[in-house]
Amino acid sequence: MSAVAAVTRHPAKTTGQETLIEASNVVSNLHGVSETMLWTLYDRACESERSDGVLIDHESARICEAIDYDFAGRFGNPDGSFAARAAEIDHLIMRWLENHPDGVVVSLGEGLETQGRRVDNGRMQWFTVDLPAAIEFRENFLTPSKRFRHIAANALDLMWADELGPTTDIFIVAQGLLMYLQPKAVQRLFADLVARFPKAELVFDVIPQWFSALTMWGVMKTPYYRLPPMPWGIDAEDVGSCLHEWSSSIETINLLEYRAPRGWPRLMENLLRMNPTNKRYLPCLVQVVLQNKPPSPTGPRRPLHV
Repeated sequence: MSAVAAVTRHPAKTTGQETLIEASNVVSNLHGVSETMLWTLYDRACESERSDGVLIDHESARICEAIDYDFAGRFGNPDGSFAARAAEIDHLIMRWLENHPDGVVVSLGEGLETQGRRVDNGRMQWFTVDLPAAIEFRENFLTPSKRFRHIAANALDLMWADELGPTTDIFIVAQGLLMYLQPKAVQRLFADLVARFPKAELVFDVIPQWFSALTMWGVMKTPYYRLPPMPWGIDAEDVGSCLHEWSSSIETINLLEYRAPRGWPRLMENLLRMNPTNKRYLPCLVQVVLQNKPPSPTGPRRPLHV
């Protein structure tokens, strides 16, 4: 079934990035994990419209306005945490592009994220990899171009990597994706990415074990929206040992915090962070830099940077 039940299209605006489509009255049939792309879109769009927002994302606001959907009724009041997460990843990508201006960024499970437009240096290539229904929905608002490509595929099947062509400058983003996978699938995907892209840099976010367990029992965010199960959770203090166990080709691991910018979520985080040991109870971003050469079998293990 199509992910879109009704849509009104207007003339497209062509840029050097993805082509903008001035759509309106788009009705979504997305459900389950795929529906979370609307939740994160709404958070970014609302944050972008604030004078004190932590993210400027006019395209998310435009797309949100074009969708006929009760965002507030479904997801409640946005707290800006997804926008803060996106802003932190934006900074990582822009710093990477300073040294790899012609590099390739691959965004796995991207949904309706418009990150590529926010960080574009005019030279990079951007590949959006997502399931066919998600790509179909995305292309109601953004269609691919020569530098911005869409690949309708399961991120776990690395056949999508064949579309990238020969390149060694790769930055891989998995934002809001891995927690929805089974633990064995996460391990397999990580190992496959390391093997296929041995010089890459990766960034992804993780949730703590307690929150993963809670979603498996069932959590209602609002009376009308139940969070999808998130099978993979890992506490921040365990990330380093886990990833090193999965691969011996890691140069560095950095754990980066992102925080709700205001309100009671910010207050609760401030209280938790008063005790440094409580960091394990909070979500975080993980930046992984792979080695440029095979590691020595007897060499020392690289340190974990927090």
